Amino acid sequence: MAVDIPTVKKIANLARIAITEEEAARIAPELDNIMGWIEQLGEVDTQEVEPMTAVIANHLRLRDDVVSDGDVRDAVLANAPLADRGFFTVPKVIE
Repeated sequence: MAVDIPTVKKIANLARIAITEEEAARIAPELDNIMGWIEQLGEVDTQEVEPMTAVIANHLRLRDDVVSDGDVRDAVLANAPLADRGFFTVPKVIE
């Protein structure tokens, strides 16, 4: 696929990017080279390659969900600057 100046202008318009005629003339060969590289990737035989999400193996390091008894309100509220009747107290914002 050849990328010409009208195509560059259309892409810039769709991307809401203002470019001049000179910029479009300079960008067209660069985009044409990029499209050539993409076409080369299409020629690679990937029939035997398994799909992957990353180059290296990733393992999720999550802790197990454990149900706790909770009921640590007093310990949590001990860190609060202001507390009243078991709730955090904050300054009034709206007058």
